[in-house]
Amino acid sequence: MPEAYVIDAVRTPVGKRGGTLSEIHPADLGAGAIRSLLDRSPIDPVNIDDVVFGCVDAIGPQAGNIARTAWLAAGYPEEVPGVTVDRQCGSSQQAVHFAAQAIMSGTADMIVAGGVQNMSKIPIASAMTAGQQYGFDTPFVGSTGWEHRYGKQEISQFRGAELIADKWDVSRQDMEMFALTSHTRARAAIATGRFDREIIAVDGHTVDEGPRSTTLEKMQALPTLVDGGRLTAALASQISDGASATLLASEAAVREYGLRPRARIHHLSARGSDPVFMLSAPIPATKYALERAGLTIDDIDAVEINEAFAPVVLAWMKEIGADPEKVNVNGGAIALGHPLGATGTKLLATLLCELERIQGRYGLLTICEGGGTANVTIIERLS
Repeated sequence: MPEAYVIDAVRTPVGKRGGTLSEIHPADLGAGAIRSLLDRSPIDPVNIDDVVFGCVDAIGPQAGNIARTAWLAAGYPEEVPGVTVDRQCGSSQQAVHFAAQAIMSGTADMIVAGGVQNMSKIPIASAMTAGQQYGFDTPFVGSTGWEHRYGKQEISQFRGAELIADKWDVSRQDMEMFALTSHTRARAAIATGRFDREIIAVDGHTVDEGPRSTTLEKMQALPTLVDGGRLTAALASQISDGASATLLASEAAVREYGLRPRARIHHLSARGSDPVFMLSAPIPATKYALERAGLTIDDIDAVEINEAFAPVVLAWMKEIGADPEKVNVNGGAIALGHPLGATGTKLLATLLCELERIQGRYGLLTICEGGGTANVTIIERLS
């Protein structure tokens, strides 16, 4: 089977809610990531076969196929198409999967995969609540088939995170220690320049805005999100703005254009799990991916698992047996933020740079997603 190579990966700094990126149109955020990506390669943009972008809540400025709009906003050729993907929080990771699959099938040679999200202007779940004006309270209420199978119980990421914390007996204290570690690692990564290669400047801004100098005492003083629950705002990913982009190429394109791949796609897959728990799918998805790839978790040198909520990662580590010193070593979404549609290729850029820093071989990326699914990507460092 033909190989798919990661040529380069970039991301914007992640802006906090109402921060420096909040007033930038999503198309321009995405365009900036695409332009910076291609500026770092010898490729003529007209030779790109497709642009695949992730975006959640594709309404307003994020509607109308933001992949296509961002490409055109970047000033690039009209003959290059674009398509937008929504696999919830794993949307841009799925964009990479679709791009790699097209290359591995022999139907494409070079694809830009990425994602964008402005959560400051388009709040999370806006596409769901937009249906209320048409008489639909949620995407689930009123579906005979759904209600026959799952009833009328609450379906939300907040409830799913609480259910995970309860099922895997993840204490509030353990989650607060994990959250504190995320902030500590993120601040250290920024201070030592670990993100410098992956971050591109946006209006002069080059630093992630999320990490805080918090303390356990501050977190312990916060109220829980629900009465009797374990989760607080400090244990969840931050609302954020940002964009990211990755260039993938075939072996033929690598030879023709003299490209130097940074990594090879070793494995890609997605699996589903209980949609009520919603966020637990990285567990079966990782087990499935490792088995299919012929690897064990000990073969993986670096892991990026999205910190949607602290119990997602802590339960995953319990089940998978991963070494905490290999997981999110530069902090995660609790500290750095989670710009929904952009997170997949944002984390891929971080994973790629971390593998190069430690001279590791295999890196694993997984993200929990609305609907109870999860993607897993395994890359092999080449440079």
